[in-house]
Amino acid sequence: MASEKITKFIEEVKALTVMELAELVKALETEFGVSAAAMASAGPAAGAAVAAAPVEEQTEFTVVLKGPGANKINVIKAVRELTGLGLKEAKDL
Repeated sequence: MASEKITKFIEEVKALTVMELAELVKALETEFGVSAAAMASAGPAAGAAVAAAPVEEQTEFTVVLKGPGANKINVIKAVRELTGLGLKEAKDL
């Protein structure tokens, strides 16, 4: 079972908005010098020379919202901000 400190941290993260979560990810990447990108599958065996091809950064994403959770109003606000939709359209989305 997770420690009380970890459990509290998880609860705080669950309360963040989508925009705050994106900001948190960027801050963690900067602070620790890491990337949140998915890891590549297993490569060739050790000793084999591999020429790394330049990786093009993805600029468009598909987001599937399964449910707003406890932060429905914040989700609607974020959808409106990102898409430029009106209140009714964002709510119906």
